[in-house]
Amino acid sequence: MPPNINSTLPLLLLFLLFTLHLSSVSAWKKEEFRTCNQTPFCKRARSRKPHSSSLFATDVAILDGALTANLRQPPPESPDQDQIKPLLFTLSVYQNGVVRVKIDEDPSLDPPKKRFEVPDVILPEFESTKLWLQRFQTETVDGDSGPSSVVYVADGYEAVLRHNPFEVYVREKQGKRRVLSLNSHGLFDFEQLRVKQEGDDWEERFKGHTDVRPYGPQSISFDVSFFDADFVYGIPEHASSFALRPTRGPGVDDSEPYRLFNLDVFEYIHDSPFGLYGSIPFMLGHGKARGTSGFFWLNAAEMQIDVLGSGWDAESGILLPESGSRIDTFWMSEAGIVDTFFFIGPGPKDVVRQYTSVTGMPAMPQLFSTAHHQCRWNYRDEEDVENVDSKFDEHDIPYDVLWLDIDHTDGKRYFTWDRVLFPNPEQMQNKLAAKGRHMVTIVDPHIRRDESFHLHKEATSKGYYVKDATGKDYDGWCWPGSSSYPDMLNPEIRSWWSEKFSLKNYVGSTPWLYIWNDMNEPSVFNGPEVTMPRDALHYGGVEHRELHNAYGYYFHMATSDGLVKRGDGKDRPFVLSRAFFPGSQRHGAIWTGDNTADWDQLRVSVPMILTLGLTGMTFSGADVGGYFGNPEMELLVRWYQLGAYYPFFRAHAHQDTKRREPWLFGERNMELMRDAIHTRYALLPYFYTLFREANTSGVPVMRPLWMEFPSDKATFSNDEAFMVGNSLLVQGIYTERAKYASVYLPGGQSWYDLRTGIIYKGGTTHKLEVSEETIPAFHRAGTIIPRKDRYRRSSTLMANDPYTLVIALNSSHAAEGELYIDNGKSFEFKQGAYIHRHFVFSDAEDSERWPPITSWFSRLEKPHPYN
Repeated sequence: MPPNINSTLPLLLLFLLFTLHLSSVSAWKKEEFRTCNQTPFCKRARSRKPHSSSLFATDVAILDGALTANLRQPPPESPDQDQIKPLLFTLSVYQNGVVRVKIDEDPSLDPPKKRFEVPDVILPEFESTKLWLQRFQTETVDGDSGPSSVVYVADGYEAVLRHNPFEVYVREKQGKRRVLSLNSHGLFDFEQLRVKQEGDDWEERFKGHTDVRPYGPQSISFDVSFFDADFVYGIPEHASSFALRPTRGPGVDDSEPYRLFNLDVFEYIHDSPFGLYGSIPFMLGHGKARGTSGFFWLNAAEMQIDVLGSGWDAESGILLPESGSRIDTFWMSEAGIVDTFFFIGPGPKDVVRQYTSVTGMPAMPQLFSTAHHQCRWNYRDEEDVENVDSKFDEHDIPYDVLWLDIDHTDGKRYFTWDRVLFPNPEQMQNKLAAKGRHMVTIVDPHIRRDESFHLHKEATSKGYYVKDATGKDYDGWCWPGSSSYPDMLNPEIRSWWSEKFSLKNYVGSTPWLYIWNDMNEPSVFNGPEVTMPRDALHYGGVEHRELHNAYGYYFHMATSDGLVKRGDGKDRPFVLSRAFFPGSQRHGAIWTGDNTADWDQLRVSVPMILTLGLTGMTFSGADVGGYFGNPEMELLVRWYQLGAYYPFFRAHAHQDTKRREPWLFGERNMELMRDAIHTRYALLPYFYTLFREANTSGVPVMRPLWMEFPSDKATFSNDEAFMVGNSLLVQGIYTERAKYASVYLPGGQSWYDLRTGIIYKGGTTHKLEVSEETIPAFHRAGTIIPRKDRYRRSSTLMANDPYTLVIALNSSHAAEGELYIDNGKSFEFKQGAYIHRHFVFSDAEDSERWPPITSWFSRLEKPHPYN
């Protein structure tokens, strides 16, 4: 029976509009995203002048082991001015040099609702490290007329609450030099929640969307200063330089602040402060004079951060008591509370350890996930999967994981399979597993609103979806069309979600299947800025504006927990997430999103990954080859050569690109890509040892040069080279047809070319000829690198191969290094089922017997065989 044209016309029109929308977001468009001037809280905050805060501290006391106070302001000069209610101030001190400062509305003064505090990020065990303060001292600082309160922080450090004007800072006890301060410039502002009165117009509009804002403006802003810092770093995610550039001040024209707001950004541009897929409000300051310090604000609302250039406050009349360099920053958030952490360092690794003691150490990955991954949107069907897999073997190219994007599902319904294209998913996965390989499938947060889809029916009946401002299930558009989103803030819903990954519930899955969380910012095609409206409602009446940046974190958490449950708590999960937040490092890996096949994107991948590593996300990488576009052969080869050193090493491409498996580019180019991949497999023991170091200390796998050479100023702004652990230095090639590369090799010891063994002097810049075979990589004198030099189809099949210890002697003819081994997949290492060896080579008496770089072969008995 032919369809009724009139009845189908609206559906056809809707489909057409949806199709047009998808094509329209295939490239980054600046006008789709709000600027600071289009964001009222940011515009208001930026208009404030230094010293505009009039807060002062009263009623200072010790309560429950913390320093407490009320923050007040003088009575208003006229009855038309708002009088803020006193704010509650709490300063707590923790072991290892961590100070926590909280400022919130006083619940006894009857605010209209409780402001949102982000749960499930701070480790429960962190609270057990609290130092219970018994007393405080009083001292007059900076010529004030009244006293300030001083408490012990750690040996050599104190925290100061300056009463009037209000300020809080950490200083060195000897010499009183400041390390970090909050509100030194008097920019603190705290907009309190209100009950709407007649005439109040709190609605905000952008691109046809209206934000209801039922409690009025509720933003917070303040300045933070890093003393004796030459540069500041951190606050991902942005495609920008590693050392953060000034966004305000003399000579800075029309710059946007660094934005932290999780967004689905197609083909993002490089060298931009615009926000991308994740947000970590953690910044580090580093300088030669003192070392490193850090500042973290636990807040999941949109945040904008200015780095203030020298002289920005020249007309303010404020003179800070410290001489020497400092960097001032200005932090602005739409909502939440002040819940901030000061990390005193003094070394870069100390600050990273302090931060991860609060938010958690990076998870220990399964061994296979640290190897080479092959992905595309989308491998068409089982025949395509089998063909790609066999071609890797035919051409002697190892890989460990094959990925399937959204088109493997039945009509974009997650946890399903298209049974025409993938009729035997278990058999397909088992064939890969027979070679030691694994598969990853995509599972996104948008659930297709289809009454025949069991997942949607169950979520609807249980009331598990995020609500709109009217209390109805929120309905937005994403890949399946009309979609709703589980409310992952609710622990009950996270538990429900995690059960969906059992082998019983995820029909067609096997123990060799792992998961990819994409679009979890959350992405909503028809929402404001391609995300969920800010006035949507979550568990406990929390507005989406308050937790937006943490939504993907909770989704990642629930998925990771699901894989742990699937294996009865025995196997480590592997879950890749696009969105992230502080604490995401505990749940899996992330990548830098939808990059483009061009040289600038290759270059910016290094500072992006370095920044992620500094802020806890050590298991990260960028799509090798670029997700969008068709890379020229030289660019693709150079990307493989660099990507082989990323912590997460995955080749990935959009469905509209040409196929780009390595064998499709001619014998010579395939040989070069294969050689790069072989380099990664040879270094897997070293990488795995570094992942264990990250798991126990927070120190990243891929490091800035200054993390290993903290007093060498030549390394502070270098983001073209990086360290892998403490032993390898890698310099990318970021221009086509490059003939030479300038490589700075820091330190007083020599460096050895990783491929040739040629010796280069440290502490100088070398102009090196560039070959097509490799990018510059150097082994640091005085270190030992463990390798495996027999190549197999996958890392799993290399389990019983011998280890090679490559020893690079320093000028004292000594070297040391480490090797960590466990069974590669289970949690048994937590009960001591591992081998961790520290190797020391010293032969000073007979040094002529040994060449400067040598190799030993060894076999170490493993506690458990690999499966």
